[in-house]
Amino acid sequence: MTAPTKVGQRTTMASTTEDITLDASTLADSATELLQAMAALPAHHPSRAALRDKVIEAWLPLAQHLANRYSGRGEPTDDLTQTAAVGLIKAVDKFDPSRGVDFAGYAIPTIIGELKRHFRDRTWDIRVPRRLQELRLSISEANSSLLQTLGRSPTVADIAAHLKLTEEEVLEGLEGARAYNAVSLSTPTGDGERATELGDLLGGEDGEFELAELRVALGPALATLDEREQKILTLRFYGNMTQSQIAEQIGVSQMHVSRLLARALTKLRGQLGDTY
Repeated sequence: MTAPTKVGQRTTMASTTEDITLDASTLADSATELLQAMAALPAHHPSRAALRDKVIEAWLPLAQHLANRYSGRGEPTDDLTQTAAVGLIKAVDKFDPSRGVDFAGYAIPTIIGELKRHFRDRTWDIRVPRRLQELRLSISEANSSLLQTLGRSPTVADIAAHLKLTEEEVLEGLEGARAYNAVSLSTPTGDGERATELGDLLGGEDGEFELAELRVALGPALATLDEREQKILTLRFYGNMTQSQIAEQIGVSQMHVSRLLARALTKLRGQLGDTY
């Protein structure tokens, strides 16, 4: 008689075995053992995907904890949690237990890196080059450090010397930092019934300035014309008279007035052409 097979013995899982029967109930509940069990399965094993989901779910509290550390910085908590979960998934997929590294020690920098990348790429109101984004962080850290060291607000020269940059580079970083937060033109200013929107307080383009400059420049240009040309231009554009009326008043033909008017305007264009 054949001896009965012993039931309940732990099944040994090897990465080289293709027909492994995975029984999740035989695995320990700890997240570490789940991860080790997943790593022991071949890449295309039918049970690997389900076990991967269990590993991610088991380690999700770590991602949530790291996401909470970055809350209160202007980003919705749900967005941070999702970003941290993405970092966790990347860590699970890339982790190699054979290197002898603890998973938490590998996952934490990966998740934090994903969170920092989120703040770097998603929270700027105006997109600026990554170099300026990183320069802004360096300047901010240098400013805090120098404030304690010097006992005063550091100057641009102090920050440049601390970071071993030129003052122009520091100024460029400070200018780029202004793109981090934008203010809506609909932002109310003042209180009560007299409150207005910020956009109402901003000046717009005023064509009258250009017209005023033209009037200033027109005086010397008119002085280059002879007396009759000046009179014709005055009657035509200030007196709103027709060429026939002008011809009758100065005693010449309408055709002659037309030629004089064209010549006078050509002279004016030549005087004002370099500026307008």
